[in-house]
Amino acid sequence: MSPSARLAALPCGRRAKWVVLAFWLVLLIVAVPLAGKLTDAEDNEASSWLPGNAESTQVLNEQRAFFPVDIAQAVVVYQNDNGITPANKAEAVRDAAAFADAPHVRGPVVGPQVSADGKAMQTVVPVDIGTGGWKDLQPAVDSLRATAAENSDGMTTHVTGPAGVGADQAEAFAGIDSTLLFATITVVIVLLLLTYRSPVLWLLPLLSAGAALIVAEAVIYVLAAHADLTVNAQSAGILIVLVLGAGTDYALLLTARYREELRRHEDRHEAMAFALHRAGPAILASSVTVVASMLCLLVAEMNSTRGLGPVCAIGVLVALGAMLTLLPAALVIVGRWVFWPVRPAYGTPEPTKTGRWAHIGAWIGRRPRKVWTGTALALAVCSLGLIALNATGLSTAGTFTGKPDSVVGQQVLAEHFPGGTGAPLTIVSTAASGERVRTVTTSTEGIAGATPVLAKNGQALFQATLTDPPDSQAAKDTVDRVRANVHALPEADAQVGGNTAVVLDAGRAAGNDNRVIIPLVLVVVLAVLAILLRAVVAPLVLIGTVVLSYTAALGISAFVFTHGFHFEGEDNAFPLFVFVFLVALGIDYNIFLMTRVREESLHRGTRAGAVAGLAATGGVITSAGLILAATFGVLGTLPIVGFAEIGFAVALGVLLDTLVVRSVLVTALTMDLDRHMWWPSPLSRRPTPTETGQPIGARGTAQPGSG
Repeated sequence: MSPSARLAALPCGRRAKWVVLAFWLVLLIVAVPLAGKLTDAEDNEASSWLPGNAESTQVLNEQRAFFPVDIAQAVVVYQNDNGITPANKAEAVRDAAAFADAPHVRGPVVGPQVSADGKAMQTVVPVDIGTGGWKDLQPAVDSLRATAAENSDGMTTHVTGPAGVGADQAEAFAGIDSTLLFATITVVIVLLLLTYRSPVLWLLPLLSAGAALIVAEAVIYVLAAHADLTVNAQSAGILIVLVLGAGTDYALLLTARYREELRRHEDRHEAMAFALHRAGPAILASSVTVVASMLCLLVAEMNSTRGLGPVCAIGVLVALGAMLTLLPAALVIVGRWVFWPVRPAYGTPEPTKTGRWAHIGAWIGRRPRKVWTGTALALAVCSLGLIALNATGLSTAGTFTGKPDSVVGQQVLAEHFPGGTGAPLTIVSTAASGERVRTVTTSTEGIAGATPVLAKNGQALFQATLTDPPDSQAAKDTVDRVRANVHALPEADAQVGGNTAVVLDAGRAAGNDNRVIIPLVLVVVLAVLAILLRAVVAPLVLIGTVVLSYTAALGISAFVFTHGFHFEGEDNAFPLFVFVFLVALGIDYNIFLMTRVREESLHRGTRAGAVAGLAATGGVITSAGLILAATFGVLGTLPIVGFAEIGFAVALGVLLDTLVVRSVLVTALTMDLDRHMWWPSPLSRRPTPTETGQPIGARGTAQPGSG
């Protein structure tokens, strides 16, 4: 037995399986309490999401010298279409006094200020963000809303501004972990039941994936608490979907190969050892591809994107460990009965050899070139939808699938006050240059006015109101003009931040990340495939098919978002996130297929090996794709447009990759290229058995259409 075969047999030995089970039970006892603390370790402060070297991020850090805590402006808006009455004004004054006494308010309350048309008022309340980021804003803003609405006397009231928006985002994310967990588990259970058609077997993959998730969350909590790993609500939510989805995929592949080997080996320990030896390299290569792709995110400028990389990488590594140790041990412990009612008895024929996928492979084999050219053209047509892609960022209103109070309040505010009210620019400079910087700022086109300059410890700070809505392109253009003007002042060391500057900087950083990370991921995945398949042509073909699948998924998604869901556009990070998940996860199925095709090609030749590989893996890979697509589709249930878009696009891309690219396009290309697919490995120079008259290996005869 080779060293790799002996290593594969370790988790399923007659005594070793009990050691593996005991190890995981002890690990879970330690991990459960730590995993429960992960939410408390999340860092949802603005700086944890923004590009670390951006000017707006620097302003966020420097303004702490003027304010002892991080502050977000809440704008309380009062509206009376019949005109603000003296009683209305008196009520707003009483509310302002109540706001000032609230424990979560830091700094002076400004207002109420009546609009020029006399139909609205606004009161600006500085709210302590707290250590929990925007999650701590929700109770504070809820209190402001309750106070304003209590005696409104015919007025409608809203709370908007950065604090109001942050509170509504916190509400949208509330319970995200439990919501995603329960929804994902439900989807996985249903699909596993349909896949296995067994009332028992589904439990083992699900329990193994669940154990992996708990251990991964515990590891990430320890690193977040003691090694400065940044975790936020976004990465914690995606972790759940990724670990359960990818872990279940690995479980399906291993279980399918184990069931296949049970028909060839009377001893189940021996059958699992062979299954691990054969399927293990594909699962390992798949996980390495995902981990390497995720670690490419470490070069991102956006802190939120950079933090997502190691979180997802850890999750996939733990899932890999669980599926190559815990699941094999559990399957061997319970024995063949777990497959009831269709137990794979020793010596029975393998049904996949004559099943649906074998017939599909034979059909492709009769006209491979026509099949792959037609499929590629269809995907290229779908890619034309990229014309509708608008990944320039979302406005405040566009980030929600619904219309929360802060969005309504912002619209009311824009109707009666200057567009940038409630979300001013923040400018810092040297104290000696403060007034000069303020003068230059107020004279800039797009600025409605500015507050007095505050000076402290050699620095100056003031805020400037925009004439345009803070999330508009006009407001972003104003930020660029102000920056150009104040940067030109000698020795002022002026920097411009604030909500609009944050959005502008985040968009530009996301664009830079797209240009750097997407090519990097392609190179990394290409290298992994080249090592795994010991070829150059096959990796290039597989990368090309996955990229085509990605552009088709993006094209269809953009069309649906615009004309179906009526979203205003896509988030800045949308193309990158979808790319990383689709390439990293979509390539899995090509790895699962092509490693089996290569294995079969050694005995049958490439064309027959492609049919045999598709027949053996078609069912399990399709099931895996459906489960992964469904788990990412769960993200679409959240009331945040960014999550809904990522969930929809990744789910669609996985389905395309599973049902079209892997089963049809890759198989047809492999048959058409034949042994040249494996160039320059020795397999590319080996004549096919049907050409030379050599007998096909002991694994069986050539499938129909393989000649």
